[in-house]
Amino acid sequence: MARSTFVYVTYIRTTPERLWSALTDAEYMKQYWFGMHCESQWKAGSSWKLVSGDGQIFDAGEIVEAEPPRRLVIRWQHQNKPELKAEGDSLCTMELEPGESSVKLSITHTIERDPSKLIAAVSGGWPKILSNLKSLLESGSTVLQDPYPTAVSR
Repeated sequence: MARSTFVYVTYIRTTPERLWSALTDAEYMKQYWFGMHCESQWKAGSSWKLVSGDGQIFDAGEIVEAEPPRRLVIRWQHQNKPELKAEGDSLCTMELEPGESSVKLSITHTIERDPSKLIAAVSGGWPKILSNLKSLLESGSTVLQDPYPTAVSR
């Protein structure tokens, strides 16, 4: 079967433990994920969901693998937009590799269909979320306040 894949790699000046905590702590997550947060026990087999600030569930699934602070694999299905939900489960793998002064964070998001509207959607979202995460961990503040800012005329 055909597969759609999105890969994003960034280097963050932090420790693997601190990055893992940022990826799994709901309150911290709200700061860089535009008010959204994930709810899970963060263990293989446990349920997982992405929840908006008003309690709406955007994505739901389960933790496939959890090896703190090295690897996290989540299988999920989008819940809000019918055309994305119809595509079924996607798989998101997060790998943390320590370096001398930073941690390499690799996100690989796949779905067993090509083309995929879901992968097109996450391809626009992940860079914004991870830019905010990097900035928050390194400087204490995020770079983006709105995931979909209105165009500014010049």
